[in-house]
Amino acid sequence: MSHTSSHADYNYTVVRQFALVTVLWGIIGMAVGVFIAAQLVWPQLNFDTPWLTFSRLRPLHTNAVIFAFGTSALFATSYYVVQRTCQTRLFSDGLAAFTFWGWQAVLVAAAISLPLGYTTSKEYAELEWPIDIAIAVVWVAYAVVFFGTLVKRKTSHIYVANWFFGAFILTVAVLHIVNSAEVPVSAMKSYSMYAGAVDAMAQWWYGHNAVGFLLTAGFLGMMYYFVPKQAGRPVYSYRLSIVHFWALIATYIWAGPHHLHYTALPDWTQSLGMVMSIILFAPSWGGMINGIMTLSGAWHKLRNDPILRFLIVSLSFYGMSTFEGPMMAIKTVNALSHYTDWTIGHVHSGALGWVAMVSIGSLYHLIPVLFGQGRMYSTKLINVHFWLATIGVVLYIVAMWISGVMQGLMWKAVNPDGTLVYSFVDGVVASKPFYFMRFVGGCFFVVGMLVMAYNTWRTVFAPKGALAPEPIEQVA
Repeated sequence: MSHTSSHADYNYTVVRQFALVTVLWGIIGMAVGVFIAAQLVWPQLNFDTPWLTFSRLRPLHTNAVIFAFGTSALFATSYYVVQRTCQTRLFSDGLAAFTFWGWQAVLVAAAISLPLGYTTSKEYAELEWPIDIAIAVVWVAYAVVFFGTLVKRKTSHIYVANWFFGAFILTVAVLHIVNSAEVPVSAMKSYSMYAGAVDAMAQWWYGHNAVGFLLTAGFLGMMYYFVPKQAGRPVYSYRLSIVHFWALIATYIWAGPHHLHYTALPDWTQSLGMVMSIILFAPSWGGMINGIMTLSGAWHKLRNDPILRFLIVSLSFYGMSTFEGPMMAIKTVNALSHYTDWTIGHVHSGALGWVAMVSIGSLYHLIPVLFGQGRMYSTKLINVHFWLATIGVVLYIVAMWISGVMQGLMWKAVNPDGTLVYSFVDGVVASKPFYFMRFVGGCFFVVGMLVMAYNTWRTVFAPKGALAPEPIEQVA
């Protein structure tokens, strides 16, 4: 192995692969989302075909955006960051390659089995037992590569981004294995090992911590590397980053019961989930403040750097959705919001506003480095993508907030004699204009992803070194 250049010391092949499939899966997963959003406006788009119904495509959408788009972005960035911050090559090139091809095989299996109706019916854990086993095998390999690289690091300390990546990798392994404990009854059918309320509790311990560790801790790892890099500033407070880390992981794991307010779950468990969710507000905002304050002395860069804009706006959405989450976990608020579109709006302010935008910003920083360029092919197109994404998210979440609060109020409205003022169908009819608005917001976001794909394609296939870094101040 040549030691003449620093690039030769790192395994960028697997990072390149994961970076490119992230863009591809993003388009696929979000396009399915837009299609099912359209089905809620125009139900005839089911085409009377079982595998095109909302009920089958919705888990395909959630699995594609979380595990295909989001997790591929985490693979790419964690493999890159751990090598750069530890100044050493990945622990095993072979195992790293196995995680790439193994993960793609899992995703293809999901894309085939879910529309065919193979499902455990556990949210974000719908995949049946053979695929669950494959996920566990790939994930263990991922942990070996990541922690093996940390062990052979050439630096004395472990940079904070790696703490977050490490926590996400370990916790997701535990969550997946415990929640997916199931008894197979045929090649593609199994039953959960748990029953009743215990099954529900195991599911939402898993479900909310998929949010807390995969979609929060993992992407905070991304934030702690790419925001300082793109801003050209050190992290605002290293001490705050460590406090933020321990407070976040100690608290998040307890928040799951807030998905089960007013259900068969014991009341004390609901209350515990509520209290821990409210406490969670503090470490969440600690992380947001640390990220945004990293721009101290560099705010002027936001005017001309759309990559930095993606990263900072993602942190703003992170702050907003981690204020909204604890608020919705309060039982009296939940009495209004539960089962309504408000929950959908909250999820997407986190998923599109935070997860997708921090991933997109990180990839725009990463792709030129991986392909030997000084910058992306077009900074103007990054700017176009930024506005498409931002407008798309805002349209989506505002539509769902209005629809959700309206649904909650309509469902609770009673006449003096105690009968309901509105039928359920009245609520559906009232929500329809907002479903159209959500569809339009989703279209904006997907068009932005297509712009990104074009920009990425032009960057990857430009002659090596053809795209010199431009003086960023000149970019409109």
